Amino acid sequence: MSVTILAPSPTLTVTVEDHPQGSEIHVHAGGQGVWQARMLRRLQVPVTMCCLLTGEVGRTLRHLMEDEDVTVHALTRDGRGSAYVHDRRGGERIVVDEEDGDPIGRHDLDDLYSAMLRSSDPSSVVVLSGPAGDDTIPADFYRRLTIDLRAAGKTVVADLAGERLEAVVTGGVDILKVSHEELKADGLVSAVTDDEIITAMHRLRADGAGAVIVTRAGDPLLLADAQGVLEVTPPPFEETETRGAGDSLTAGLIAALTRSENLRDAITLGAAAGALNVTRHGLGTGDAELIESLREKVTVREVPATGAGDREPEGRVSPDGLAALAEPEASS
Repeated sequence: MSVTILAPSPTLTVTVEDHPQGSEIHVHAGGQGVWQARMLRRLQVPVTMCCLLTGEVGRTLRHLMEDEDVTVHALTRDGRGSAYVHDRRGGERIVVDEEDGDPIGRHDLDDLYSAMLRSSDPSSVVVLSGPAGDDTIPADFYRRLTIDLRAAGKTVVADLAGERLEAVVTGGVDILKVSHEELKADGLVSAVTDDEIITAMHRLRADGAGAVIVTRAGDPLLLADAQGVLEVTPPPFEETETRGAGDSLTAGLIAALTRSENLRDAITLGAAAGALNVTRHGLGTGDAELIESLREKVTVREVPATGAGDREPEGRVSPDGLAALAEPEASS
């Protein structure tokens, strides 16, 4: 069962690492959608990436992504593509330069929208990831796409924040993943306490999201669905690199959904993939067998409703596609 990922503007990443014989330069495709695709391929899920590739950066990115066995459905244009150069020789990640790339024009947006509808036709799950910069693509693109993909019978998963989060919620996204820092930055919580986060999750569900996942850095993540709220605790590891862990979590969750697992079981594979990724320099990487074994160490508990803020508000319930993934007999 295949997955299609919208990755509007992948990033060419150049990272300088320390090596006993001198500096070592690594060149990879990167960005949220790429990291999700990379982990999905590690978990043996076929992936199509729909994107816009710009200039010489884009030409390089195509080869890098295809080398990772990702099917690339790309529109091309001239201009400046998204790229960065980071220096990690001292142990910390130092930004040498970063470029978001050129905004996507109206005609390219129309073509990208059509390309996404075509690319996703054979897929059961579609992932909407964000662009490299805030001004690259308008938020309403995500609202319209969410509505049309769900109408086509797809399960739509989004890992977004800000106006794009609001857009996919309005469009009725099936599964929304967001971090507690993003909830606070968006003004959805004033403090990152359990009660405030859970209240915000219920509000997002009432506004249109089928299920909401909130990651909380080193604390257990939370899942709110039609059955209530789960607290999910992955095994702890010493952190090497925290970036990409949330994207690995999203990919692990989706990989389990493609196996027809229900949502409450699928979250454990996601938690295992995200936990392992913090031990690695490579973003969106990890050994599939190890991830499967770590899954057994993920603990899940039901969060009891203790007050008005914890009660499920009236509003939209999960769509048919999501309900099939989160059946009542799901383990807790």
